Amino acid sequence: MKNKYKIIFALLMLLISSVISAQDELNRYLGITAENNPELKARFNEYMAALEVAPQVKALPDPQLAFGYFIQPVETRVGPQQFKLSASQMFPWFGTLKAKENVAIQTAKAKYELFEESKSKLFNTVRNNYFNLYFNQKAIAITMENLDILQVFRKLAIIKVEAGLVSSVDEYRISMEINDLENQLALLKDQQLVLTIAFNNLLNIDGQAPVDVPDQLWTDDFPLNKQAALDSIVQKNHQLLGIDLQQEALQYKKEVARLMEKPSFKIGLDYTIVGKGENNMVGTDAFLFPSVGVTIPLYRNKYKAMVQEVAYLETAKASEKADKTNMLETLFEINWKDYQDAVRRLSLYEKQLELAQKSLTLLETDYSTGNKNFEEILRMDRKVLKYNLELEKARTDKQASISFINYLMGK
Repeated sequence: MKNKYKIIFALLMLLISSVISAQDELNRYLGITAENNPELKARFNEYMAALEVAPQVKALPDPQLAFGYFIQPVETRVGPQQFKLSASQMFPWFGTLKAKENVAIQTAKAKYELFEESKSKLFNTVRNNYFNLYFNQKAIAITMENLDILQVFRKLAIIKVEAGLVSSVDEYRISMEINDLENQLALLKDQQLVLTIAFNNLLNIDGQAPVDVPDQLWTDDFPLNKQAALDSIVQKNHQLLGIDLQQEALQYKKEVARLMEKPSFKIGLDYTIVGKGENNMVGTDAFLFPSVGVTIPLYRNKYKAMVQEVAYLETAKASEKADKTNMLETLFEINWKDYQDAVRRLSLYEKQLELAQKSLTLLETDYSTGNKNFEEILRMDRKVLKYNLELEKARTDKQASISFINYLMGK
């Protein structure tokens, strides 16, 4: 008895380790996707480009340099003026450059959330493709197993036909069933190649490279309750976080518009070269007093329009966030329903498959020992095939629903 428990425990640990290994394998594929996917690289480089805007907008305007040459020198008391150099620098109102920098920083952060959204969406697509590969591979294995069973039935039918116990129709029926399954099997194998290429293209690797999928998909439950998951979506969804950052950028943009109504200042310096004149023998460099200027924004309507423009954009963003929140809540409800349905189907088809397999065994025994209706055996065999496939479909649908909810939560 102790040996029996040891064997059961060993098999259980082997199953757990294989499930963990399968999840690690999927995580490895996600890591390859993050490194190689072209779309994700594009989103990341857009974010890096946005980071380079802040150093540009926070810098002072370029200083102005001017050179003037007197074609006819102007005579002065110290000599004729020959040419003049001027340098000036504009200074915007206090805080304007900082506000512009803040706009650029918040815009870059919004770009980062767009990158994170693209990554979460891509990871969800990779996981779904992985689950589809698993289901298709299981469908191939189940179909081949069912073909083996039908081959056994056909041999049994041939024996009974040769013994004159049943009509040749039994053999014909099972041959037709085998032909249908062989055609379906060929389609599934073609589909496996298409799914493999599509999966590898997401990873941006060789399309023909084999994909490692588990013998049996894990059946982990979603760890949060419904309300906790919905709250997490509202707080952590990257689309909503991106809109929040865009709203913050608009607040700084409004501040920039208001600061632009203030004057800006100009400080300059002139340097004049004076040549040899009648009153001096060698010429003198003459420094003039530094110049100070003020730019006064007289036409204020355009600045008021800029402020109003931002106000409208803020209202639009608030409406966009409300609409996006409603849409995400709807998507969550749909996928939560799908998750619950998959959990129910998983339990249902485990029971149905067990009953169908027992029924098929009994029918096979009855047919081999008597003249029971062979049509009933084929009907039950179809149910075994159906429940096997439905069970695997429920497993994949459950994990696909969990994957999509995690995507909505920003994972």
